[in-house]
This record gives sequence, C-alpha cells and structure tokens, in this order.
Amino acid sequence: MKRIIYIMFCVSLFGCNYLDDYSQDLVIAKSVADVDELLLGSAYLRYGSPEYLSNGDVGFWIHLLDDDVNGVIATNARASNVEALRGTYYGYFTWQWEVGRNYDKSNLASDANLWNTLYSHINIANIILAEIEDMDRHNEQEELDAWRVQGEAHFLRAQFYLFLVNIYGDAYAPSTAENKLGVPLKLTEYVEHDPDKNPQFERASVQEVYQQIVQDLEEAVNCFERGSQPLSIYRASKEAALLLLSRVYLYMQDWENARDRALEVLETKNTLTSVPFADSTVFLTPTSLEIIFTQGVQNLKHAISGWGGEFCVSRELYDLYDDTDRRKTVYFTTSRDSVGLYYKYDPTSEPSYLGDIFMLRTAEAYLNAAEAYAMLGDAGNASTYLNDLRRMRHNSYSSVTYGADEIIQEVRDERRRELCFEGHRWFDLRRYAVCENASYKRTIDHVFPLYNTNDRNAFQSAEVYRLEIDDPAYTFAIPKDVLTFDSEMPDNPREVREYIETITIDDDEEETEEPSI
Repeated sequence: MKRIIYIMFCVSLFGCNYLDDYSQDLVIAKSVADVDELLLGSAYLRYGSPEYLSNGDVGFWIHLLDDDVNGVIATNARASNVEALRGTYYGYFTWQWEVGRNYDKSNLASDANLWNTLYSHINIANIILAEIEDMDRHNEQEELDAWRVQGEAHFLRAQFYLFLVNIYGDAYAPSTAENKLGVPLKLTEYVEHDPDKNPQFERASVQEVYQQIVQDLEEAVNCFERGSQPLSIYRASKEAALLLLSRVYLYMQDWENARDRALEVLETKNTLTSVPFADSTVFLTPTSLEIIFTQGVQNLKHAISGWGGEFCVSRELYDLYDDTDRRKTVYFTTSRDSVGLYYKYDPTSEPSYLGDIFMLRTAEAYLNAAEAYAMLGDAGNASTYLNDLRRMRHNSYSSVTYGADEIIQEVRDERRRELCFEGHRWFDLRRYAVCENASYKRTIDHVFPLYNTNDRNAFQSAEVYRLEIDDPAYTFAIPKDVLTFDSEMPDNPREVREYIETITIDDDEEETEEPSI
C-alpha cells in the first residue's frame, strides 16, 4: 500500500518548544525520490562561506578550544572583529562555564544551537528510516535508491551523535563508558512527551551512545552495498561510513576494528594528492581526489588570520613542521611572530563548498591505520602508513622506520599536522587523556587580548586563561534551554574560570602594525 508521509518541521528534541509551536508547513512525500529530496534538503547540513567565524556553522567554536590556536597581540585590532572577540568568541576561547556569556558579563547568548540543530537533523533521519522501509518501490532503480537513502540516513544520524556525545559526554574509556553520562538517544520518528515524566529524556550512557553509532554505521555500510552508488562527495557513501567507523573505533580504543575498517577504505579509496609547491595554491578543494565526504559550512576563511582581533595558529603547531614539509608554507603564512591559516582552504571571498568540521578524506584513513597498528605494537606497519602519507607532503622524503617506543608519538604528531583545523584536535586531546595504552595529558594556555574601542582599537592588555589537566571544561554543560525544558536532566559540572596572569606592552617598546602571538 502506498504510504504518505506528513512531515512537520520544528520537531527537534528540545529546541522549538514543539508542544506549542509546530510549523504549519507540511512536506508530503509519496515516493523514494521525494524522501531522497527531503534527506538532501533537511537531513544534511547546508553549505556556506560566512565572512566571519561568529556567523559560522553549528559547532564553529570547535576551532577555538584546543592548542592549535591562540590569541593575537597586535598594536591595533581590525575594528570589525573586536565586538565578536569580546562577545561570541570569549566564552568558548577561554573555556567559560557559560560559553554564551560575553567578556563584560552583560549578555548571555543561547548555547543551544548545536544541540537543537543536530537533534533536528537526527529527527529527520529518524522519520526517513521509519517510513522508507515499507514505501512502495516501482522498479529496480527505486529499490537501489531506497537502500542508498537508508544508508545515508544511518550515516548522518551516527555522525551527528558522535559530535554530540563528544561535546556533552566524557571521552570514551572502556573501563568507565558504561557509567558516564552521554546524551539522550532519540531514535523514534514521533514526538515523545509524557507530562508525568521528569526528565522527559534520559541521558544514555557514553557506551550506549557509541553502541548506537557503531550500529548505525554498520547498517549504513550494509545499505550502501545493496544500494545505488553515491551521487557526489556531498552525499554519504560506503567509504565514508567505513572511515567514520574507523574513527569511532579509535575513540573506543578498539584498535583491531579501527585498523580493519581503515584498511577497507584504502582498498577502494586510497588516493593522496601532493601538497602544491606554489604557496598560493589551495590544497583542499571540492575537486580534491582525497575528499570522500563533506557537509556543512567552511568556517575558516578569515578567522585565524594572525591579525589583531582575530586568532592565530599556535607557534607550537607551526614548529611541528620541518622545512621540507610543504604543508608549512601552504597551510600557513607568517608575519613577524604570528602565524595565520593560509591556503589549506580557499581564503578568498569566493563561495566555498567544502565544510571543515564534518569532512572525511583519505589522509585520515592512512593515519587511522597507522595509529591502530602503533597501539597494537606493530611499529613496522604503522611506519609504512606514515611514510605513505608523508611522501605526498614533503620534498625529497626518505622513509623512516620507527621503534615501538617512539611510533605512538610520531603518529599523534602527524595527525596533528595533517588534520589541523578540521575539527579533530579537541576530540583527540580528550581521547588521548583516557587512552589506556599511552595516556597523554597537558595544560593549554590561551591569550585573550583586549583592545580599546575608543582609541583606534589599540591594544590594552591581554589575559591568560588556562585549561588544566582533567579539567571539567573538556565536557560542555548541557544547554540552558534544555535544562529549562527538562529540569531534572543531570548537568555536567563546569567552573567559573578566571585569568591566571596579564600581559602588557611597555610604552617604550617598539610598536608595529604587524601582529604577534
């Protein structure tokens, strides 16, 4: 029997007060093609190229949290950025308890955009998965397309839950995951509300969320094997699901499965492109043969420029690259002591169709395989995959075989070099801290500069904020809007954070319009 789907928008888990404010717009899906269009238009994240990071995609602030970025001390700031620096960026960049609170404490912006948006997209995936299975298929092509659509829906749900659980839940440690709180698992297509139940939605354990992610990705692989071929890098595929599954297993410290899934990717998708020799040639573009999948916004056109009022690449990251590494001059640009992001992505004002947070590419498969081999004690194979990647990144590269006592750090350093500003580093630091084979923990200092808006945005001073080892701020608080709606939902502990020292510039110190770290 032909089924008609009436899909109401504004059905996220919490964000739209869905008990009262349903949209009156309905989408009537009668065929696999209709559901396919719904998937593309409402389940995938949309593309864009915002001029400022503060206007970016959900989770744009992931680039401001880790040790690959820092503040800039310059004689003057660019006027257009000072307001965002003290406003949108402050709470995230300095790991505040209330990430939406501005520097002057005069305003508190909502911190629920990521939560609301991803749960809205998850709910669209839930609707599609619930309805398409029994939808009529009139020919072989519709049958193939239906399998592909199901695979894409499973993949998207998994990718969004992976991001959510790594923001609002503790890092996965095999010994504690069963007892750590993750995020609510919403897998049904209908609105759930029980006026006598509080909380409305239970936070599943970190282990339960990861089990669901693995289940979704394995089902996605199965569906892609039975369905039609992916249409472009903007649609999920078997290789995308396998690569994401490999990453999930790394997070779970399941090294054998992480290795096996990475190798499966490389059996069919192993192309690496050489980093350009010309410093002004963009490395990552939608036409790159390394790109397996991408969705969402390109956030980083101007935000990490190294200029006053914006952010810079940390000197520590920059110094990890040796002079034979072409990424050093293509990824970055230097000005005095400050380093800016350069041509890893297209920095021009032209529209970009390559998301930076939800991107998957073959380089990660090489790194995942190398890490898994390293953790399994196979330094030889780990070295092989490192060398395969480096050969496409260096001038006149000579292969190196590392010993067991150094291979893990080599892999981690290479991952940091290759995947910087792709949304990996913050999550990697979290998982390294709970790694049972080779734990790595560190403090991070961020310099937050203050500029005088009444005096040509001249530099005043800078405050240094520190993220301590095992700091509660590695896990975000549940959004306030969610806790208002669901008052009994357990929150994550975070602390009010004060700066630990200030930095000033002496009046007789030579000044310049160039920035410095």
